[in-house]
Amino acid sequence: MPTGEQAVGSSGGLAGPAPLADLRVVAVEQYGAGPWATLQLADLGADVVKVEDPSVGGDVARYVPPYQEGSSSLFFEAFNRGKRSVRLDLRSSDGRAAFERLVADADAVLCNLRGDGPAKLGLTHSALAHVNPRIVCCSLSAFGTTGPRSAEGGYDFTIQALAGWQSLTGAPADPPTRSGLSLVDFIAGYVAAIGLLGAVWRARRDGVGADVDVSLFESALAQLNYIGAWSASRGHRPVRRSRSAHQSLVPFQNFPAADGWIVVACPKQNLWEALCRALERPDLASDARFATFTARSDHRDALEAELDAIFATGTVAHWVALLIGHRVPCAPINDVAQALEDPQTLARDAVESVEHPVLGTVRQVRSPLRLSGYAQPPRRAPLLGEHDDELLGC
Repeated sequence: MPTGEQAVGSSGGLAGPAPLADLRVVAVEQYGAGPWATLQLADLGADVVKVEDPSVGGDVARYVPPYQEGSSSLFFEAFNRGKRSVRLDLRSSDGRAAFERLVADADAVLCNLRGDGPAKLGLTHSALAHVNPRIVCCSLSAFGTTGPRSAEGGYDFTIQALAGWQSLTGAPADPPTRSGLSLVDFIAGYVAAIGLLGAVWRARRDGVGADVDVSLFESALAQLNYIGAWSASRGHRPVRRSRSAHQSLVPFQNFPAADGWIVVACPKQNLWEALCRALERPDLASDARFATFTARSDHRDALEAELDAIFATGTVAHWVALLIGHRVPCAPINDVAQALEDPQTLARDAVESVEHPVLGTVRQVRSPLRLSGYAQPPRRAPLLGEHDDELLGC
């Protein structure tokens, strides 16, 4: 969305200026993490100018199967809605000159290259300050711009292995397992977006830009959080639990019902007591083996056996209705199609549709952000080089 343009609300009325309508980001990005970072900004109305290398056909995400036609794909659509695309070879003198003209009117440059890439391509604050002293240059790489692995590439899958995630995921007897989603890419993208916004805020206040250095690896390490604190402080060695159970809180896991699976979460004592009331089993609450957090953790197997026997007697729908009625956190374990058709999904208009000149009707999950006074209309991703004339005058 061009800077200053207003969004149209879902009811058709003008919803007011976009929160980031005065922000322009030049993005030298491809694939997942970088485009995900700038997508968060575009969804808030920022003008994201996506620089694509014509020598390789633009962002490789354009060619990811399935559901790919020419230089458009549903994969690319999911990461790039609402952006503008220009084709530039940053290694050529003409391409560099055009890039610097874009930078002169921008607030930030974001790139997701290897850690040594920004310096090589001149995408750092020191390399661009002569064009725009307030420019913020955000690098999102596998390992950051310093350290022994800075020149190495990396992907979500490999970082999940290196950062310890795979050792925590899956059943005890399973091999190390990655998450079913590219969570490292998404998390690092959020970190980059937050860092970029913080640096832009400071640049507008102080008049001087900065470099922002974000890595997939450190973003993944940060998500270890309490498990990382346990390990670093006390030498704790976490183990994989069956049925996606929590490391220490019980019950907090999947249970088989008569016709499917349900997840039940009792991370507070009052929720455990509410579960016992809902199941009409006050004896479980008064049993010394299950009376406290520590006792339930110490007697996990015995409690799991008790609850298994109970949940096997009813359907998923029965247990969900009963437990929700007693304010016990729970949910059916949906597949993706069921999640997209969940009543809450529909009530919140969480899936939107847009028409695409190549792919036809594209339905995708919209931004989870809800800001009063602002509603972003559905927008498609740009065609390769669609805005060359508009932005480069060529």
